[in-house]
Amino acid sequence: MRNMFALLLLCFISFNKATAQASFQGHQPQVAKDASGVVRLVYGRADSIFCSTSTDAGKTFSKPILVGIVPDMHLGMARGPQLASSVTYSLVTAIDKKGEIHYFILNHRTRQGWKAMGFLNDQRSSAPEGLMNIASDKQDHFYAVWLDTRMGKKNNIYFSSFTPKSNKWSLNKLAYQSPDGHVCECCRPSIAVDGSRVAIMFRNWLMGSRDLYLIRSENNGITFSAAQKLGAGTWKLNACPMDGGGLIFNTDHSISTIWKRQGTVYYAKPGSNEVELATGRDCSISLIGGQNVVSFSDNGNLKITYVGTNKVTDVGKGSYLKTIGLPENKLLLVWEDGEQVKAKTL
Repeated sequence: MRNMFALLLLCFISFNKATAQASFQGHQPQVAKDASGVVRLVYGRADSIFCSTSTDAGKTFSKPILVGIVPDMHLGMARGPQLASSVTYSLVTAIDKKGEIHYFILNHRTRQGWKAMGFLNDQRSSAPEGLMNIASDKQDHFYAVWLDTRMGKKNNIYFSSFTPKSNKWSLNKLAYQSPDGHVCECCRPSIAVDGSRVAIMFRNWLMGSRDLYLIRSENNGITFSAAQKLGAGTWKLNACPMDGGGLIFNTDHSISTIWKRQGTVYYAKPGSNEVELATGRDCSISLIGGQNVVSFSDNGNLKITYVGTNKVTDVGKGSYLKTIGLPENKLLLVWEDGEQVKAKTL
């Protein structure tokens, strides 16, 4: 009887972990937490972008509101709205299939709602791949990285920064150009910010290898370092991995990265060998209680693991799982499951 009770309890716990607290019709969710602890969940549905808000650490979410409409918006395969939140503002970007990067701003201190602000890229139609990422610091500065084809119609890494008070993006700049003419055309670059430090990770294309590289800035993106390869191994591939990984600044200002190579998820710090974590893809990384949490999918099964442990937790079915840390060492998970965007705290 005791064994039966334990088995039923285990089944209940496993089911509860895989059950969403919130569910919305849409695709490609992104989540961010502002300085006051308010959590925003952004996702796309056809040509529209929606935002749902949680003021109780992910326990409940508001009815979604419309952020904006982007005709013929990229949506799917890591292409979709991007979100970052700072002290006073939240910012969303989205790319249409012509290659225009649209952006929207929300002022947390007013009740005016999201505002369409125009275009980020200063050369029109330069981002047709639809792959980008954004980040923010604690002083209301926002940073963007994306694949841009303005140089010879080949994808390379472009960067820009934005301050809502100035109400404009800086002159778009080439942050990295591959000596072989282009970087990997189908993997989303990632960006992370820590004070004046900016880090960009991207999948390169060098002599037939599609490895992950890192560039860094110590002056808010005014200048960037030479590109540094991540990990010791390499991946010769005449195909598209469609998996850009993720990176994060830790509390000690070091950088942690997560990425896929040949069907395996690896963790690496710049200058150190990679560490094999699990079989999977679509990986991302977050920080909770000073510890790195890695999320990934394995044949449609969503999982998380804490770096430095051998424990892997099953989340449920779906794809594109993202996580952020919450108070009391809790974790908010958002993911895509068919036509639904789901959210759950653990």
